[in-house]
Amino acid sequence: MGIRNPLLAPAAALALRNSVFLPLLDRLSALSWWRQLLVAFGLGLFSALALPPVHAVPVLLVSILGLVALAAAAPSWRRAGWIGFAWGWGHHLAGIYWVTHAILTDVATFWWLVPLAAPGLAIPLALSVVPPVLVARALPPGWPRLLGFAGAWVLAELARGVAFTGFPWNLIGTVWAFAALPVQAASLVGVHGLSLATLLLAGLPLLRGWRPWAGGALALAALAGFGAWRLNMPLPPDQAVQIVLVQGNVGQEVKWRPEQRLPIFQRYLELTATAARQVPPGTTVAVIWPETASPFLLAQDPEARRLAAEALPPDALLLGGTVRAEWRPDGTLDRLFNSLAVLDPAGRVLTVYDKAHLVPFGEYMPLAGLIPIRMVTGGMDFSAGPGPVELAPSGLPPFGALICYEVIFPGAVTPVPRPDWLVNITNDAWFGHSAGPWQHLAAARLRAVEEGLPLARAAQTGISVLFDARGERRLMLPLGATGTLSGPLPGALPPTLFARVGVALPAALALVCLVLAVLAGRCGGRRVQQPIDLV
Repeated sequence: MGIRNPLLAPAAALALRNSVFLPLLDRLSALSWWRQLLVAFGLGLFSALALPPVHAVPVLLVSILGLVALAAAAPSWRRAGWIGFAWGWGHHLAGIYWVTHAILTDVATFWWLVPLAAPGLAIPLALSVVPPVLVARALPPGWPRLLGFAGAWVLAELARGVAFTGFPWNLIGTVWAFAALPVQAASLVGVHGLSLATLLLAGLPLLRGWRPWAGGALALAALAGFGAWRLNMPLPPDQAVQIVLVQGNVGQEVKWRPEQRLPIFQRYLELTATAARQVPPGTTVAVIWPETASPFLLAQDPEARRLAAEALPPDALLLGGTVRAEWRPDGTLDRLFNSLAVLDPAGRVLTVYDKAHLVPFGEYMPLAGLIPIRMVTGGMDFSAGPGPVELAPSGLPPFGALICYEVIFPGAVTPVPRPDWLVNITNDAWFGHSAGPWQHLAAARLRAVEEGLPLARAAQTGISVLFDARGERRLMLPLGATGTLSGPLPGALPPTLFARVGVALPAALALVCLVLAVLAGRCGGRRVQQPIDLV
């Protein structure tokens, strides 16, 4: 069957004729339009197997190849854009299916959202796949197409981190979060740099000959070599603080029931007291409770503070997740905050951090009044805090607090001045026993590697973890367990390259790839004078 795509440059036609890409292009271009969309959607679903917790990274060799091939075979820009959207919708739908668990905690009220929540959230995420697909289609095959596609993808990921308040969940570089060696490269270029490397490696089937595969093998060897070198570098000594992570394992469906408030609070008190008895006397201790672990307003309830103080050893501080309220002069409720309160053994509040990056639809309602949904707070939005701040309560090394998904934002987790460690408290009970908590954990690990700082993570139902400054796991309580973890706080490394430069470095690398792709495409287009039919 003869094929002529008038939108392909002559150089593209010549390269396609001489590459292994041509048979696949022929097959895909022969499919009906709706079948192409279904194939793209299925490839997107398949690609999600590379994400945590499965980490089947080699599936990207197939799914990325299929995406770019379908885009190249599309007869128009519009159809190529729809193919990118279908692939992205499948990818993100499979990646965030777990948001449905949050609705099931109150299915009697929100049952009608069950078929809408995950597909609806996946729509804006899927749009980020459209620009790189259109860029790939505009460039000739070979290195120009691959470089342009990878660079545009990373730039779209960066935009996804800020657009509509930002949701940089399941960045493609997180597929390496399971691997101790490759993940160390995040200390140089961050997770976005890992995304760039991942796409270039996944796109090797788009290239002709053995040399690209040899280069890919060398690139993987370089990543592993750097990781081995970094992991063999000596860490600073542990800091003179004992970390106690408390995981109460409280299900979201019972968390806010009035009759359960005191039993839940007592569970945290008992777990804290038991762990405290195992710490040698005279040791400085930081006891960390998860996000909203206290069913009472811990920072403002004297009796709750007294009970919490009684559970603490003499040299301990409690870093407890709680809701904080502010009232108007007439006694009516004014504002609510999702907070971390630091209490001393006398029950005094030393400092408070209020969450700054709130979850749309969960903690506040965008377009208030237009969409009648309130998942939490009985219809009242939470208010945002001022942003990342260094907390330095007496007796503890200064730390940065991150509540829930604040930890997923690369380059935006460390306050100034730079702290000695990071604390991430979260309530992943919303998402049950699903991929969600594992994906959240992967983001936390990457932040520790990127910043070169130890990170203590306390999660309501798990997974609670203590990471060292290279993202290596020191302690872990699995999903669905009830208990405590105790261990010394690892030392901090000097600021990494990524900690100094931030997302500007991977953004610059992505732009370089895009510029090189355009230049190479123009040079290649001038070499061929006549269009060539694809047969």
